[in-house]
Amino acid sequence: MHLIDYLLLLLVGLLALSHGQLHVEHDGESCSNSSHQQILETGEGSPSLKIAPANADFAFRFYYLIASETPGKNIFFSPLSISAAYAMLSLGACSHSRSQILEGLGFNLTELSESDVHRGFQHLLHTLNLPGHGLETRVGSALFLSHNLKFLAKFLNDTTAVYEAKLFHTNFYDTVGTIQLINDHVKKETRGKIVDLVSELKKDVLMVLVNYIYFKALWEKPFISSRTTPKDFYVDENTTVRVPMMLQDQEHHWYLHDRYLPCSVLRMDYKGDATVFFILPNQGKMREIEEVLTPEMLMRWNNLLQKRNFYKKLELHFPKFSISGSYVLDQILPRLGFTDLFSKWADLSGITKQQKLEASKSFHKATLDVDEAGTEAAAATSFAIKFFSAQTNRHILRFNRPFLVVIFSTSTQSVLFLGKVVDPTKP
Repeated sequence: MHLIDYLLLLLVGLLALSHGQLHVEHDGESCSNSSHQQILETGEGSPSLKIAPANADFAFRFYYLIASETPGKNIFFSPLSISAAYAMLSLGACSHSRSQILEGLGFNLTELSESDVHRGFQHLLHTLNLPGHGLETRVGSALFLSHNLKFLAKFLNDTTAVYEAKLFHTNFYDTVGTIQLINDHVKKETRGKIVDLVSELKKDVLMVLVNYIYFKALWEKPFISSRTTPKDFYVDENTTVRVPMMLQDQEHHWYLHDRYLPCSVLRMDYKGDATVFFILPNQGKMREIEEVLTPEMLMRWNNLLQKRNFYKKLELHFPKFSISGSYVLDQILPRLGFTDLFSKWADLSGITKQQKLEASKSFHKATLDVDEAGTEAAAATSFAIKFFSAQTNRHILRFNRPFLVVIFSTSTQSVLFLGKVVDPTKP
């Protein structure tokens, strides 16, 4: 029986003791004047749709920065995981640090309240974690806390109630035992696909935040593995690699050749509430397409691909591949507006009043595996409706050169994963 690999995403942020002076503990529970009790209330409509535009904006800003600094490299990350982790961290941030985190994530706090932001993430995470037919999604967080430090009850209550974070108390002076505790939890939650996530910890660490996404989805129209054969993939004008190329030539697919841009766009559905857009620039036009890759352009393609004249029988050649991305967020996020979070000026006194905490290290890792049976990322349930085109022309689409990947949750209108496949032979 054919097994599919897993798409996993892990984000880890470490909060370590700074060199600032100790604070006398206060009786107050939090520096925040706002109450998050209302977050748990159920309102009309979909709260997650309110945060979707900001999440999409952050996704593409993050992509632009990575793409500009690593041209010619594979890119893959989950903007949702990064946004959810830092939105959760903002529950423990105060004054300028709290607003800086939320505004860095793209939220306009004059139009959207903090409670709306957290309620949106609460609804979004709950929706993604619902069981689906042919789909398994796990989105979660964990806080590993020093047992020598008294954490504010409000912070712990809000993170568990709103983000469903799991809490673990540990002795960070026992680095071996703490590393094992973190890695064992991550291994368990990711079905054994991520092992030894953390290799070392400094003894001055007081808290570790882990956020992960595990997504396993099957194609609505799977490929037949016996038809996969080695073919050329043209990385650039000087580099050609051999890849296992999958083939479908009897199925109808949603796709278009853009009339105004030098690219083709293919939409493929999973069994569930997720879909993926594969954007194939014409030869040598990747940079031109990246420059116009925006949430609005994605919505334009999505709207066009609802029209039945774009549902055609297609000879599709698509590579079987695995790629990953690893990013040091404490070096990236300051350039996206998080200017003070990883400095001594950060105010995280909503987590504890006993010590001054400082965010020291934060990194993000994501992996993507695509094969005949499916992908691994995140989704829910829907039924495919077939419309048969009267056209008899033969349509061929070969993904034998660099292309873009956007995995999208239809019910929450959220970009779950975003990436670029430049060389499918380099994991």
